[in-house]
Amino acid sequence: MAIPWHSISVVAIYFFAYLLVIIAGYYLVHSILSKFPIDDGAGLKHAGLAIGVLERIFTLTLVLLGQFTAISLVLAAKSIARFEDLKKREFAEYYLIGTFSSMLFALFVGLVTVWLLKQM
Repeated sequence: MAIPWHSISVVAIYFFAYLLVIIAGYYLVHSILSKFPIDDGAGLKHAGLAIGVLERIFTLTLVLLGQFTAISLVLAAKSIARFEDLKKREFAEYYLIGTFSSMLFALFVGLVTVWLLKQM
């Protein structure tokens, strides 16, 4: 039995959306944050990159599932983990710029993906 083209198209749209938030999201957030260099001197090397990718994947998944209020859990989890660091204004601003640019990109990709799927 042949797989219907519609099913292949849906899978391709989902695949492209995740690829977009992982790869293009990295370059977008990196280019934005490079304008605001900060030397916090702590943390694991490339941990921010991994956290950002996971954050965008989680945000995109929640948008695709229509769970917009659950996106606040991502912000809450990150804020709890960085509570002490957020007391430093320079780091707090850097953190907010990175988090919001990352999440907004994933949200935008998710909304466009949902729109595309409804057009099919």
